[in-house]
Amino acid sequence: MKDIKEFIPLIKLIKEEKVKLIIASLFIFVSGVSEIATGYLNGAAVEAIVGFRLKEAIIYLLIYFVLGITVGGILLHIANAILYKIESSLTRKLGYFSYKKALDLPAVAFEEKSSGEIINRITVDADSLSFAFGSLLNAVSSLVGSFIIIFYIFYNSWIVGGEIVLFIMLLFLALKKYNPLLKKAHKQRKRVQDKFTSLVTESIRGVREIKTLGIKKYLLDDIKYIIKRIYFKSVKEIDVQMEFNIITRALKSILEVGVFITCIILLYYKQISLTFFVAMTYYIYRYMWLIENINDLTQTYQRVIVSIGRVNEILENKLYNDEEFGNMSISNVKGKLEFNNVSFAYPNEENTLNNFNLKLESNKKIAIVGKSGQGKSTLFNLITRIFDPSEGEILLDGVNIRDLSEDELRSHISVIRQEPFVFNRSIRDNFKLIDPDISLDDIRKYTKLAYLDDYIMSLPKGYDTVLGEGGVNLSGGQKQRLAIARVLSKKCKVILFDEATSALDNNSQEFVKESIDNLVKNHTVVIVAHRLSTIIDADIIHVIDGGRVVASGTHDELLKTSKTYKKLYNSESLNS
Repeated sequence: MKDIKEFIPLIKLIKEEKVKLIIASLFIFVSGVSEIATGYLNGAAVEAIVGFRLKEAIIYLLIYFVLGITVGGILLHIANAILYKIESSLTRKLGYFSYKKALDLPAVAFEEKSSGEIINRITVDADSLSFAFGSLLNAVSSLVGSFIIIFYIFYNSWIVGGEIVLFIMLLFLALKKYNPLLKKAHKQRKRVQDKFTSLVTESIRGVREIKTLGIKKYLLDDIKYIIKRIYFKSVKEIDVQMEFNIITRALKSILEVGVFITCIILLYYKQISLTFFVAMTYYIYRYMWLIENINDLTQTYQRVIVSIGRVNEILENKLYNDEEFGNMSISNVKGKLEFNNVSFAYPNEENTLNNFNLKLESNKKIAIVGKSGQGKSTLFNLITRIFDPSEGEILLDGVNIRDLSEDELRSHISVIRQEPFVFNRSIRDNFKLIDPDISLDDIRKYTKLAYLDDYIMSLPKGYDTVLGEGGVNLSGGQKQRLAIARVLSKKCKVILFDEATSALDNNSQEFVKESIDNLVKNHTVVIVAHRLSTIIDADIIHVIDGGRVVASGTHDELLKTSKTYKKLYNSESLNS
């Protein structure tokens, strides 16, 4: 019963295809009914031949031939084609909704789960249903026909019918024993497979660092160990499958021999007709196929139920709740931000912020400085709602950001991080993700502000240059400038710079600094910086220490009034 509940999300997704499903099921049922007729017609034809009734035998065989082509052939193949199309649609929907749900997961999910595990759930687990559906179709087709045939068999001989029911009961006892073992073995292998995918994904993205750090040998040792574990888990799974296959094949052989011997004895004592005996030579193989299909389905089902469970943990929010947003919007946003008694701690850590209070005025260049680990970047994670505070509230123009819709929040606030992410698409397409209608002239306007246009135009393909995985074709400074230009194209009111100029050379930094200064006229610009030389001209600088604001003022004012700021500044000057 517990396993059946796992299929509820699939049933919801398949509702749109219910008409096709009903038609296919009807065709399968008709095909199953015809199985009785074809077996009977075979037997009747043989009995007619033995009785030298040639004309009657030919009629039986012609009817058998027509039924075989129209019902057993055409109808069944149409039904299977319909069901395979439903399966394809279902797996594609599962992949889409799993991906969509993954994007809605809170940041803590990606802190606690490896990328390999999440990727496998979206891709491999969702797609594995394709393989299950084929086995399910064959089993359903065989099962429908077999249930109908069993009534015909009991009508002619309760002894033969009883034999078949007995062996089917033995088969289901074997299923009851081996199903949990197959499921457990497959689940254990999937866990190790997640680690493999995670390490491969991480290695491909960090291949340059792997080469320059000279750590290929260590990573190869890691992957060899994981592959070895996958092998042992796979062997264990295969062993369980082999035991189950041996038992089912033995049952199948015993059933076949037992039924034939019983039929021969019953025919000898004239308790069954020759027609029924010949029909049974046909029907018994129907049950052989049924057992074979159930065998295949059982093994596939255990893989699928594990995969569905893993996908459902995302689809049904069994691991983490979706991010929640309000439905409010702000007209004529000014960009004023305010922290009121905010406390926050990352999972399994002590508080980074404690009763934090801060006001960030609009149309100003604001800097936030402090030692590492004091919560500077955390402020940006809270403003953008990557995380939510455990206590207190954050306001944008007097409105709690939790009450804003997701689109409203994202349209007003953007962040440029120290290590920006760029997509493996062309430079032009990286901008079109934000605005599908943006023109090349507008893109160039923003890249010029970020001091990047000249470099892009020097490339053979210009703005159609594909950037590679994670933007590997750009330097660190170029990626940051591209990220700045991309955010500028978004035209949001609040722009957060998280060490966004740290990887720039002095010349590029001056150009970006000019761009930032120009933005201040119409934007709230907040800069988190370690290099204090980049923010000494800020309108106001807030100093954070111990999760609280300990001083605020201009650069000159803080040098006179704040020992913490003066110590930071002198330390940087000394290092320089």
